[in-house]
Amino acid sequence: AALEQRLAQAETRASVEKPESVPVPVESRQTVAAANAFNPEVSLILQGQYRHAKDVPGRAISGFVPGGESLNTRGFSADETELVLAANVDPYWRGQAIVAMADGQAQIEEAWFQSLGIGEGIGLKAGRFRSGIGYLNEQHPHARDFSDAPLMYQAMFGDSYAQDGVQLKWLAPTPLFVELGAEIGRGAHFPGTDRNRNGVGGGALYVHVGDDVGISNSWRAGASWLKTRAAERTADFVDINGALAQGAFTGDSTTWLADFVWKWAPNGNSAHQNFKFQSEYFMRDERGGLDCAGTCGALVDSRYKTRQSGWYAQGVYQFAPEWRAGLRYEQLDSGTRDLGANMANLVVDSYRPKKVSAMVDYSWSEFSRVRLQIAQDKSMQGITDNQLTLQYVMSLGAHGAHKF
Repeated sequence: AALEQRLAQAETRASVEKPESVPVPVESRQTVAAANAFNPEVSLILQGQYRHAKDVPGRAISGFVPGGESLNTRGFSADETELVLAANVDPYWRGQAIVAMADGQAQIEEAWFQSLGIGEGIGLKAGRFRSGIGYLNEQHPHARDFSDAPLMYQAMFGDSYAQDGVQLKWLAPTPLFVELGAEIGRGAHFPGTDRNRNGVGGGALYVHVGDDVGISNSWRAGASWLKTRAAERTADFVDINGALAQGAFTGDSTTWLADFVWKWAPNGNSAHQNFKFQSEYFMRDERGGLDCAGTCGALVDSRYKTRQSGWYAQGVYQFAPEWRAGLRYEQLDSGTRDLGANMANLVVDSYRPKKVSAMVDYSWSEFSRVRLQIAQDKSMQGITDNQLTLQYVMSLGAHGAHKF
């Protein structure tokens, strides 16, 4: 009771008396303002490798239209360096830009701003960003568990799918993790093309759900849908006489994806020991027309219809604070391809590309890692390519935790 009385007396005196203001020197105010005027999070990702593999001219996945650059770099290479700049714009918005540099060229990999204060579980992002479809798509190469992207992502997007547009996500206020997402944008990334038109060139919808199982396990599952449109997307074919024919596809491309991830860590502490299993499946349907482009050979204008699929599954086990080991198996199916009148003129083989990879990596800290990976690649028909990759990943500067 005595303490409460003394507290009441102190509050009364504080409300009556005005404390003397202590003037802050002008120089101090200017120093603080200058220090906070530009204070972004800056990080640099150094990623290089040594790769031993067969020299296969025009390396591509048999039965699939090439979606990116040929992965035929052998020997030592600097691979890709990423410069990341990020900061809160104000209490309402956050921005980030990632510049990817490789072989003397630099390109904007991501450049977006994101909402911070909408509330009600709503998140808005606009600019250039990695799409939220699937599980692996949003992860940058340095965050992956293997030195290369799965064949599934190489065949679908060349590596990953990026969108110039707007993304809207909603996190449901439920005990179960439920996330809904929608995107619209330019749709210029493979399998679409840049049509240079007004309006929307591509869109995506997805849902992710997840939960904890006890204190040692957690999981997440998702389903995604992506729709793009291609205009004169070129690809090389071979006619029945062995001559090169270049066709141009114009039409719609629709992709469905399903993903699943399970993580285990004893008592929820993943620092010393943990295991992660992940798998994804895709199916793509394309319909439109195939026209002659450049060297035609026996190619004629006709309809074009394909349905292809693929999947991968991998497990990574961290058996010590610094050591991890992993195994990945993947398989694609070139599926059914109806080229209309060109079925009699072009060579259209059915093939199921396969690849198995094993890796072990050592991390001095969360910022430095070296990885050894061996793989048997049968993604090219008639060729078995035994590969060895030694990779390093070094992160400089501020770098936030990776997503689940």
